[in-house]
Amino acid sequence: MIEREATVGFEEGIHGRPASDLVKTAKRFSSRVRVINGEREANAKSPLQITAFAKKGDTIVFRAEGEDEEEAVEALTKLVSGSEH
Repeated sequence: MIEREATVGFEEGIHGRPASDLVKTAKRFSSRVRVINGEREANAKSPLQITAFAKKGDTIVFRAEGEDEEEAVEALTKLVSGSEH
């Protein structure tokens, strides 16, 4: 299992298109991927759980477990922090 923090860089937070991009990216990996914001935890592959999960500037944690866990966390961290845009 691996965990990594990321600061949400999307202007609209994790909502709408950014939420969709996050889910799409998470689904590329076979690992189980969770996202944590304070006391809230969600499946990163579930659009219903991810939408409106965090606002710009929030620090979230990605937790992945599986054969491609490191790649999953790296890709999601880059995406959410805005370094992919």
